[in-house]
Amino acid sequence: MTSPLNCLVTGASGYIGGRLVPELLSAGYAVRCMARDPGKLSDRPWSDDIEIAVADVMEESAVRRALEGVDVAYYLIHSLGTGASFERRDRTAAQTFAAAAKAAGVQRIVYLGGIISGQAGELSPHLRSRAEVGDILLASGVPTAALQAAVIIGSGSASFEMLRYLTERLPAMVTPRWVDTRIQPIAVRDVLHYLVGSATLPPDVSRRFDIGGPDVLTYAEMMRRYAEVAGLTPRIIVQVPLLTPRLSSLWVGLVTPVPASLAMPLVESLRNEVVCSEHDIAEYIPDPPEGLLTLEQAITLALRYTREGAVSTRWSSAATPGAPSDPLPTDPSWAGGSLYVDARNSVVRASPAALWRVIEGIGGETGWYSFPAAWAVRGLLDRLAGGVGLRRGRRDPRHLLAGDALDFWRVEAIEPGKLLRLRAEMKLPGLAWLELSVGQDYDGMTTYSQRAIFLPRGLAGHAYWRSISPFHGVVFGGMLRNITAAAEQAERAGGTRIPVRH
Repeated sequence: MTSPLNCLVTGASGYIGGRLVPELLSAGYAVRCMARDPGKLSDRPWSDDIEIAVADVMEESAVRRALEGVDVAYYLIHSLGTGASFERRDRTAAQTFAAAAKAAGVQRIVYLGGIISGQAGELSPHLRSRAEVGDILLASGVPTAALQAAVIIGSGSASFEMLRYLTERLPAMVTPRWVDTRIQPIAVRDVLHYLVGSATLPPDVSRRFDIGGPDVLTYAEMMRRYAEVAGLTPRIIVQVPLLTPRLSSLWVGLVTPVPASLAMPLVESLRNEVVCSEHDIAEYIPDPPEGLLTLEQAITLALRYTREGAVSTRWSSAATPGAPSDPLPTDPSWAGGSLYVDARNSVVRASPAALWRVIEGIGGETGWYSFPAAWAVRGLLDRLAGGVGLRRGRRDPRHLLAGDALDFWRVEAIEPGKLLRLRAEMKLPGLAWLELSVGQDYDGMTTYSQRAIFLPRGLAGHAYWRSISPFHGVVFGGMLRNITAAAEQAERAGGTRIPVRH
């Protein structure tokens, strides 16, 4: 009996990687995920079925160890910053991975990049970087399949969220020239189909493959088709040639949950025509039996999963550009530093389970249980400063996983029924966390503990904390009271016994 292929997936906490892993498992392959922080994968539905290798893609020795015994390596790592630094990071990471894969005897590399149209000098910086990464992997000496896709449409994808919110929120819109650029979108289901199929390509196949759906249309036409599928009135689109990519990204950042820092590479890429020049991959990997999904079919599926709350990964699953990667506030290296803490506690006349349901359901459509106007203003200011703002929402309306984005926070750690720690990803002169935890006192009463933690950077950080401290009683005090009240109300509605304090 032939042993299954051993596959390694990088970027498993991201949008595509998080969906690829269960597809590879379903195909009968053994899967190892490479991650800097294994905690981000610990509570995925498939976490018990994989092996986790701890490695930073910049450290060749660690990457080589992660690749030992691997047959097929999926390279799904991209930087999303601005300036020349992201291109250097992408280049170095790809060179490190390519050398390690060759040394470890990997039989195939599979890479997902962007469609390359026109001359390299005409490409946006991000498409140019994607092309360079493909060149590096193809030159590694390991047979490589470099799949090239344009706009990926699926529930939770950045491209879909941008299309969705632009169309839904703006019945009439002033748009830049790139709305007339021709695009060949592809459904995320079909991207995964080709990624899984690439594991068994013949060993002599090492090349780029364009992958796309059956439709070629402009972005303006995509918005009109979205409106039709979603049952919206026809959208009025007026072009203004003066909107630069920078201004367009700020505009997208204000209108949609996609922050300007991520909208910038998306918008820049849309300046280039991204249409497949060939469909050679079908010679090796047949299209799905029911055919490739049309744009209307892909939008219909994405909307259904979004409305049902069945979104397995979102664009925000990956780390946000510029998000901090500093230690946790419990790390010993913080001893002696300036750390501001706002700590509050309350006894709750509800079961720990009822309180936890309220805590795990926080954010998104539910909100933050205190002074909504203050949260909205803080989110707007963050968007104006180029941050993520408050509108990223949640991946799932009821359950959270480590690594999930939650409005302008990210789930740093979660212990079901006990602790939720959120790391701030808004623009701040320092680092901030919010901890919500469930406990019990000596009398067996449920307790709720809440800590806002801030590590300032420089004088501006100290000034920031002191300037907002007078409002903590309203914001954090209100949160404490309202979360407690919500848990007690949920307990009464559920008809379970409420503990009585003696």
